[in-house]
Amino acid sequence: MVKTEKCEDVNCPIHGSLKTRGRTFKGYIVSNKAQKSAIVEWSRLRKVLKYERYEKRKTRVQVHRPLCMNIKEGDYVEIKECRPLSKTKKFVILGLVQKTKDSKTITKKETKTTENKK
Repeated sequence: MVKTEKCEDVNCPIHGSLKTRGRTFKGYIVSNKAQKSAIVEWSRLRKVLKYERYEKRKTRVQVHRPLCMNIKEGDYVEIKECRPLSKTKKFVILGLVQKTKDSKTITKKETKTTENKK
């Protein structure tokens, strides 16, 4: 969630003077190892006309992460387009949609191996 205290980041869409425009997306934080950056990823379906089927594709973009937002890897966030902040960053995080669950997610392979052992 957004903290109530004011941050010193000029490029914060809430406390700073950065104006947002254009498209809005929602996706998961894949990496937030950089100081003020994060990588957001979301999946989409693309139609293959030749086979009349759909294929899954992923979109990954680098976004500006304001320091006033307590965001971790795995969180579901909303991002919006803004002016270019660097060579690769053209989006900024607006807010948190859903927090990460701290519990370990179980994959299909793990469930199959545990069922086979019983």
